[in-house]
Amino acid sequence: MTQSAPPARLVRNSSLQPLALGLILVLTLAVLLLTLPACGRGDDKNAKGKRPVAVAVAVAAVKNVPVLVLAVGNVEAYASVVIKPQVSGVIAKQLVRDGQDVVRDQPLFFIDPRTYKAAMQEAQARMQKDQAQAKKAEDDLTRFQALFEQGAVSRDQLEQMQTNVGTLRASLALDRAQVEQARLQLEYATITAPIAGRVGQVLVHEGNVVGKSNDDRTLVVINQIEPIFVSFSVPERHLPEIQKQAALGPLRVEAQTAEGVVLDTGQLASIDNAVDKATGTIRLKAVFANKGRALWPGQFVRAFLRLAERESAVVIPAQAVQTGVSGPYVFVVKDDLSVDMRPVTISPAPDQAVVVDTGVAPGEKVVVDGQVMLVPGAKVELKAAPAAQANASANATAGQTSTPAQAAPAPAATSAGAKP
Repeated sequence: MTQSAPPARLVRNSSLQPLALGLILVLTLAVLLLTLPACGRGDDKNAKGKRPVAVAVAVAAVKNVPVLVLAVGNVEAYASVVIKPQVSGVIAKQLVRDGQDVVRDQPLFFIDPRTYKAAMQEAQARMQKDQAQAKKAEDDLTRFQALFEQGAVSRDQLEQMQTNVGTLRASLALDRAQVEQARLQLEYATITAPIAGRVGQVLVHEGNVVGKSNDDRTLVVINQIEPIFVSFSVPERHLPEIQKQAALGPLRVEAQTAEGVVLDTGQLASIDNAVDKATGTIRLKAVFANKGRALWPGQFVRAFLRLAERESAVVIPAQAVQTGVSGPYVFVVKDDLSVDMRPVTISPAPDQAVVVDTGVAPGEKVVVDGQVMLVPGAKVELKAAPAAQANASANATAGQTSTPAQAAPAPAATSAGAKP
């Protein structure tokens, strides 16, 4: 009986094997069913990632553009005057306020003039006294000359009268100088504007005593801002060309904001007499009429110095240029609506544009909006450029001279949304 038990257990275990296999099959099918939707979602994501990127483009145009030298400039007052008192006293009246525009010879302050009026009256009285004494001495000299000819007086007496007349004449000249000095002191009591310009902060006000010993206080500073200067420095390698072009006529200089907005247009006024040995640059200064007062002393601007004109240059909007680790680059849209990333070398151009020296051929489309979503080889679809970029694209070539064969439509009009 004990030897027949094991075969019976083997029969029971083998009967459970079909059930286990069926359970494993069911679980496998369930796992497959659960993973299928996930696979479908991943395919959807890949499909979405391959959708074309909407971009705005501009066409690289061939134009004649001026050769520009770009530098950072600092606006300086055409003239700046520090107003200080020339006489001492109490400021009786203050006739100017902070930020006021003044004209030449306009009164700014009145210092109490009573002391200086009294000094001038004293000097005038002294002069009148000496005038009377000099007149009397001259009359006496006339009589003594007649008496000397008659032998009534000696030569010594005549010479003494001549000395008296000379002394009184010298005293009279001194009196005139003292009267003039007193008049100037009285005139200095009225402080006027030596130039036309704009007043800064008034530093000393009515009621203060000024001009005493060791008192060197500034009353106010006046800056002349019409016209106005912009000074900037350029590398010394540009100096020969600048001198050459300046000898042919005035050179145009544009002052722009960092965003490319033109503030004013002026002319090169001066070239410094030496190159800065520490930086290897030459300092230039341009003068601007500044009628709209867009330029203000102390302001930093971008200065564009125009030299000779460059013919048949490839021009694109400045916003098409991106900066990478290896330098500037642009995305070029090819005929199959895929993009190619091109490294470029550029030069500044007016009206928010750049000249492409290498990297882009005339007529190629460059992306001006939507670059952040692009990678080399990505597919794109064209859209209309935003208004600001459309204006910039139009300005990239507007106003530049070109031969009829080189004429091309404005980039904004070319990129206004039509697929090739």
